[in-house]
Amino acid sequence: MALRIAVLPGDGIGPEIVREACKVLEVLNRDFGLDAGWDEASVGGAGFEAVGDPLPTPTLALAREADAVLLGAVGGPQWERLDKPLRPEAGLLRLRAELELFANYRPAKVYDQLLDASTLKPEVVRGVDILVVRELVGGIYFGQPRGIDMVGGERRGFNTASYTESEVRRIGRKAFEAARLRSGRVCSVDKANVLETSEVWRAVIGELHQAEFSDVELTHMYVDNAAMQLIRNPRQFDVLVTSNLFGDVLSDEASMLTGSIGMLPSASVGENHAMYEPIHGSAPDIAGQDRANPLATILSVAMMLRFSLDRADLAERVEQAVEQALNDGVRTPDLAIHGETPVGCAAMGDAVCKALGAMA
Repeated sequence: MALRIAVLPGDGIGPEIVREACKVLEVLNRDFGLDAGWDEASVGGAGFEAVGDPLPTPTLALAREADAVLLGAVGGPQWERLDKPLRPEAGLLRLRAELELFANYRPAKVYDQLLDASTLKPEVVRGVDILVVRELVGGIYFGQPRGIDMVGGERRGFNTASYTESEVRRIGRKAFEAARLRSGRVCSVDKANVLETSEVWRAVIGELHQAEFSDVELTHMYVDNAAMQLIRNPRQFDVLVTSNLFGDVLSDEASMLTGSIGMLPSASVGENHAMYEPIHGSAPDIAGQDRANPLATILSVAMMLRFSLDRADLAERVEQAVEQALNDGVRTPDLAIHGETPVGCAAMGDAVCKALGAMA
């Protein structure tokens, strides 16, 4: 039976970058026997414009039935005045919740061709290839009680940070499984010297490692040290696994090692569903101008092949094709840092497809 992909282009540059990713899927079907099909549906602002809902019921049904979901981007200034439940971002959050996507994978890989794009020295970032695995639906962002009240005549804000053993165990398992597909090293990041939540986190990660993943190397690091080490010596890391709050900060820090947000894919994964998307936003200021960089979306397809479709071999082909396009000097405007003549979104997609087809 053919693999089924739910394609949700979304808003802004979303339709443009997703179109190029689908061209890559077409090459994989034609030349590499992927046997995948896909159906498109609206989400975000496009969903609101279509039916008054940023997550239309047919879109959710399609996502639930698919082997994987490929998302472009959501949001735009024209929807910012809507009530919060109707905004594009609310549809995305509901989609993640409905699919029970509790693990966020965010890789940060530095390409030799783009070394000068990083603000760090080339000798520091050369060869960096990190995967941050962030717990996505727990921790201080979702803990109860939370709120703002009055104490002693002044406002007091309060939040609750908590994790259960089962929540830590399931995100830890995802990190160890991902490490087995990479270099076999996991660094668990916490603040166990201060926070009881982190004490539980560190203990459960250690127990899981001993019981099920002793073949993977495990280290622990406090979050403040990890933030420093990401800048000082990022090559020491393979897979970082951490809580929602710490992962939010560290994954953004890691993304800047690469020098271009247009190169960074991501995945949000649960037990039964997964969604793949570039980390950048909808960039409404360049939407429809053929200026977007589709590589993060194309690399999201590579993640989808590796983690959801059981085709790591084709994931490697797609990644190699992206590198070949860069080797050939093809640059979208965000990558043309040395005065190269930039190409458009479609031309970059064509360059990747050409490189991929040449491997058949």
